[in-house]
Amino acid sequence: MDSSTARGIRLFLLDDHAMFRQSLAGMLEREPDVQVLGQSGSVAEALAMIGELDVSMILLDIDLGRERALDFVNESRKKGFHGQILVVTAGASGQEVVQLVRAGVSGILHKHHSTEVLCTKIREVAAGDVYLEPEYLPALYRSVDRTKVQTSPRLTERDKVVLRYVFQGLTNRVIGSNLGISESGVKSALRQLFGKLGVRTRAQLVKIALERYRDQL
Repeated sequence: MDSSTARGIRLFLLDDHAMFRQSLAGMLEREPDVQVLGQSGSVAEALAMIGELDVSMILLDIDLGRERALDFVNESRKKGFHGQILVVTAGASGQEVVQLVRAGVSGILHKHHSTEVLCTKIREVAAGDVYLEPEYLPALYRSVDRTKVQTSPRLTERDKVVLRYVFQGLTNRVIGSNLGISESGVKSALRQLFGKLGVRTRAQLVKIALERYRDQL
Protein backbone atom coordinates (compact mmCIF):
# COMPACT_ATOMS: atom_id res chain seq x y z
CA MET A 1 0.00 0.00 0.00
CA ASP A 2 1.19 3.50 -0.85
CA SER A 3 2.43 5.38 2.23
CA SER A 4 0.05 8.29 1.60
CA THR A 5 -3.01 6.02 1.46
CA ALA A 6 -1.81 4.05 4.50
CA ARG A 7 -1.86 7.27 6.52
CA GLY A 8 -5.18 8.37 5.05
CA ILE A 9 -5.84 10.83 2.25
CA ARG A 10 -5.26 14.32 3.61
CA LEU A 11 -7.30 16.75 1.54
CA PHE A 12 -7.46 20.48 1.07
CA LEU A 13 -10.37 22.04 -0.85
CA LEU A 14 -9.89 25.16 -2.98
CA ASP A 15 -13.16 26.42 -4.49
CA ASP A 16 -14.59 29.94 -4.43
CA HIS A 17 -18.17 28.69 -3.93
CA ALA A 18 -18.42 28.39 -0.15
CA MET A 19 -21.68 26.44 -0.10
CA PHE A 20 -20.37 23.78 -2.49
CA ARG A 21 -17.03 23.61 -0.69
CA GLN A 22 -18.54 23.25 2.78
CA SER A 23 -21.10 20.69 1.64
CA LEU A 24 -18.41 18.65 -0.09
CA ALA A 25 -16.17 18.80 2.97
CA GLY A 26 -19.00 17.45 5.14
CA MET A 27 -19.60 14.53 2.78
CA LEU A 28 -15.92 13.66 2.39
CA GLU A 29 -15.32 13.69 6.13
CA ARG A 30 -17.68 10.72 6.42
CA GLU A 31 -15.21 8.60 4.43
CA PRO A 32 -13.05 6.50 6.79
CA ASP A 33 -9.80 7.01 4.85
CA VAL A 34 -10.23 10.73 4.11
CA GLN A 35 -9.37 13.76 6.23
CA VAL A 36 -10.30 17.29 5.16
CA LEU A 37 -7.53 19.34 6.72
CA GLY A 38 -8.65 22.70 5.38
CA GLN A 39 -10.51 24.67 2.77
CA SER A 40 -10.36 28.08 1.13
CA GLY A 41 -11.82 30.22 -1.63
CA SER A 42 -8.68 32.12 -2.61
CA VAL A 43 -5.26 31.21 -3.98
CA ALA A 44 -3.28 33.35 -1.51
CA GLU A 45 -5.08 31.95 1.54
CA ALA A 46 -4.78 28.39 0.27
CA LEU A 47 -1.03 28.75 -0.35
CA ALA A 48 -0.54 30.06 3.19
CA MET A 49 -2.62 27.28 4.73
CA ILE A 50 -1.14 24.29 2.91
CA GLY A 51 2.30 25.48 3.95
CA GLU A 52 1.24 24.78 7.53
CA LEU A 53 -0.69 21.56 6.92
CA ASP A 54 0.38 18.02 6.02
CA VAL A 55 -1.74 17.93 2.86
CA SER A 56 -1.38 15.01 0.44
CA MET A 57 -3.98 16.07 -2.16
CA ILE A 58 -5.76 19.23 -3.22
CA LEU A 59 -9.20 19.34 -4.83
CA LEU A 60 -9.12 22.40 -7.05
CA ASP A 61 -11.79 24.29 -8.99
CA ILE A 62 -10.73 25.93 -12.25
CA ASP A 63 -12.70 29.16 -11.96
CA LEU A 64 -11.71 30.94 -8.73
CA GLY A 65 -13.36 34.28 -9.41
CA ARG A 66 -10.58 36.64 -10.45
CA GLU A 67 -8.06 33.79 -10.33
CA ARG A 68 -7.65 30.53 -12.23
CA ALA A 69 -6.55 27.06 -11.23
CA LEU A 70 -3.31 27.36 -13.18
CA ASP A 71 -2.27 30.32 -10.99
CA PHE A 72 -2.53 28.13 -7.93
CA VAL A 73 -0.85 25.08 -9.48
CA ASN A 74 2.18 27.08 -10.60
CA GLU A 75 2.54 28.95 -7.31
CA SER A 76 2.06 25.82 -5.18
CA ARG A 77 4.83 24.01 -7.07
CA LYS A 78 7.14 27.00 -6.63
CA LYS A 79 6.47 26.87 -2.89
CA GLY A 80 7.36 23.18 -2.72
CA PHE A 81 4.01 21.39 -2.70
CA HIS A 82 4.59 17.99 -4.32
CA GLY A 83 1.28 16.29 -3.53
CA GLN A 84 -1.44 15.42 -6.00
CA ILE A 85 -3.83 17.98 -7.43
CA LEU A 86 -7.21 16.79 -8.67
CA VAL A 87 -9.16 19.44 -10.56
CA VAL A 88 -12.91 19.23 -9.93
CA THR A 89 -14.72 21.59 -12.27
CA ALA A 90 -17.96 22.39 -14.05
CA GLY A 91 -15.98 22.59 -17.28
CA ALA A 92 -12.75 23.76 -18.87
CA SER A 93 -11.44 24.93 -22.21
CA GLY A 94 -9.08 22.70 -24.16
CA GLN A 95 -6.29 25.23 -23.67
CA GLU A 96 -6.75 25.22 -19.89
CA VAL A 97 -6.71 21.43 -19.81
CA VAL A 98 -3.45 21.28 -21.76
CA GLN A 99 -1.87 23.89 -19.49
CA LEU A 100 -2.97 22.10 -16.34
CA VAL A 101 -1.70 18.72 -17.54
CA ARG A 102 1.63 20.29 -18.48
CA ALA A 103 1.77 21.89 -15.02
CA GLY A 104 1.43 18.44 -13.47
CA VAL A 105 -2.13 18.01 -12.19
CA SER A 106 -3.10 14.41 -11.53
CA GLY A 107 -6.61 14.58 -12.92
CA ILE A 108 -9.54 16.61 -14.18
CA LEU A 109 -13.03 15.51 -13.11
CA HIS A 110 -16.42 17.10 -13.80
CA LYS A 111 -18.59 18.27 -10.92
CA HIS A 112 -21.68 16.60 -12.33
CA HIS A 113 -20.41 13.21 -11.16
CA SER A 114 -21.74 11.71 -7.94
CA THR A 115 -19.86 11.93 -4.65
CA GLU A 116 -19.27 8.18 -4.96
CA VAL A 117 -17.44 8.68 -8.27
CA LEU A 118 -15.45 11.56 -6.79
CA CYS A 119 -14.36 9.42 -3.84
CA THR A 120 -13.32 6.64 -6.22
CA LYS A 121 -11.20 9.04 -8.27
CA ILE A 122 -9.68 10.56 -5.12
CA ARG A 123 -8.54 7.11 -4.01
CA GLU A 124 -7.24 6.20 -7.46
CA VAL A 125 -5.25 9.43 -7.73
CA ALA A 126 -3.91 8.95 -4.19
CA ALA A 127 -2.68 5.51 -5.29
CA GLY A 128 -0.79 7.03 -8.22
CA ASP A 129 -3.33 6.87 -11.05
CA VAL A 130 -4.39 9.80 -13.22
CA TYR A 131 -7.80 10.69 -14.63
CA LEU A 132 -8.86 12.92 -17.49
CA GLU A 133 -12.42 13.33 -18.75
CA PRO A 134 -12.48 11.66 -22.19
CA GLU A 135 -13.77 14.82 -23.90
CA TYR A 136 -10.45 16.55 -23.17
CA LEU A 137 -8.23 13.96 -24.86
CA PRO A 138 -8.54 15.53 -28.36
CA ALA A 139 -7.22 18.86 -27.04
CA LEU A 140 -4.29 17.05 -25.47
CA TYR A 141 -3.52 15.25 -28.73
CA ARG A 142 -3.71 18.49 -30.72
CA SER A 143 -1.30 20.17 -28.31
CA VAL A 144 1.54 17.84 -29.23
CA ASP A 145 4.28 19.68 -31.15
CA ARG A 146 5.66 17.12 -33.57
CA THR A 147 8.67 19.32 -34.32
CA LYS A 148 9.92 18.59 -30.80
CA VAL A 149 9.75 14.82 -31.11
CA GLN A 150 13.17 13.35 -30.36
CA THR A 151 14.83 10.00 -30.91
CA SER A 152 13.32 7.83 -28.20
CA PRO A 153 13.58 4.30 -26.86
CA ARG A 154 11.59 1.71 -28.78
CA LEU A 155 8.28 0.68 -27.24
CA THR A 156 7.33 -2.98 -27.12
CA GLU A 157 3.82 -4.07 -28.09
CA ARG A 158 3.08 -4.61 -24.38
CA ASP A 159 4.29 -1.06 -23.63
CA LYS A 160 1.90 0.30 -26.25
CA VAL A 161 -1.05 -1.66 -24.89
CA VAL A 162 -0.36 -0.46 -21.34
CA LEU A 163 -0.09 3.14 -22.54
CA ARG A 164 -3.39 2.92 -24.39
CA TYR A 165 -5.07 1.74 -21.19
CA VAL A 166 -3.40 4.56 -19.23
CA PHE A 167 -4.77 7.08 -21.76
CA GLN A 168 -8.25 5.67 -21.09
CA GLY A 169 -7.83 6.45 -17.39
CA LEU A 170 -8.09 2.81 -16.32
CA THR A 171 -6.84 1.77 -12.89
CA ASN A 172 -4.00 -0.69 -12.39
CA ARG A 173 -6.54 -3.31 -11.30
CA VAL A 174 -8.63 -2.95 -14.47
CA ILE A 175 -5.53 -2.88 -16.68
CA GLY A 176 -4.32 -6.06 -15.02
CA SER A 177 -7.69 -7.73 -15.55
CA ASN A 178 -7.66 -6.76 -19.25
CA LEU A 179 -4.12 -8.06 -19.71
CA GLY A 180 -4.57 -11.17 -17.58
CA ILE A 181 -1.82 -10.17 -15.15
CA SER A 182 -1.73 -9.15 -11.49
CA GLU A 183 -1.96 -5.57 -10.25
CA SER A 184 1.68 -5.81 -9.13
CA GLY A 185 2.55 -6.90 -12.68
CA VAL A 186 0.94 -3.72 -14.01
CA LYS A 187 2.91 -1.64 -11.51
CA SER A 188 6.09 -3.34 -12.68
CA ALA A 189 5.22 -2.60 -16.33
CA LEU A 190 4.59 1.04 -15.44
CA ARG A 191 7.90 1.31 -13.56
CA GLN A 192 9.67 0.00 -16.66
CA LEU A 193 7.88 2.61 -18.78
CA PHE A 194 8.78 5.35 -16.29
CA GLY A 195 12.43 4.35 -16.51
CA LYS A 196 12.38 3.97 -20.28
CA LEU A 197 10.85 7.41 -20.84
CA GLY A 198 12.59 9.16 -17.95
CA VAL A 199 9.45 10.21 -16.06
CA ARG A 200 8.23 9.88 -12.48
CA THR A 201 4.44 10.28 -12.64
CA ARG A 202 1.57 9.09 -14.81
CA ALA A 203 0.79 12.65 -15.87
CA GLN A 204 4.35 13.03 -17.17
CA LEU A 205 4.10 9.60 -18.82
CA VAL A 206 0.97 10.64 -20.74
CA LYS A 207 2.57 13.91 -21.87
CA ILE A 208 5.84 12.35 -23.06
CA ALA A 209 4.08 9.41 -24.70
CA LEU A 210 1.84 11.77 -26.67
CA GLU A 211 4.81 13.88 -27.73
CA ARG A 212 7.05 11.02 -28.81
CA TYR A 213 4.82 8.05 -29.64
CA ARG A 214 1.50 9.46 -30.78
CA ASP A 215 1.74 7.90 -34.26
CA GLN A 216 2.41 4.46 -32.77
CA LEU A 217 -0.55 4.55 -30.44
